[in-house]
Amino acid sequence: MHIAWIYLLAAGLLEVAWALGLKASHGFTRPLASVFTVVTMAASFYLLSLAMKSLPVGTAYAIWVGIGALGTVLLGIVIYGDSASPWRLFSLVLILAGLIGLKLAS
Repeated sequence: MHIAWIYLLAAGLLEVAWALGLKASHGFTRPLASVFTVVTMAASFYLLSLAMKSLPVGTAYAIWVGIGALGTVLLGIVIYGDSASPWRLFSLVLILAGLIGLKLAS
């Protein structure tokens, strides 16, 4: 696997981390969660920028957002008891199919 894809995967996973940290920060009123959120945001953007050096911008950005969306929704279901309705899960499958399609087309 090309290093740019590894950077992109890590950036996407950090996007999940900062999204969950953002919820835990309660509007940046909790210091530890707030610092965690800002650090993971910065690291996610940095790794995304490294991936974009060699990957197409649209592909890299869409996959970064997709990883973040999938991971955040799934962990929202597990951690926060968010809805796991059939339509919601089906929509996640569609996002995943789009991500796979973008990867295969690159």
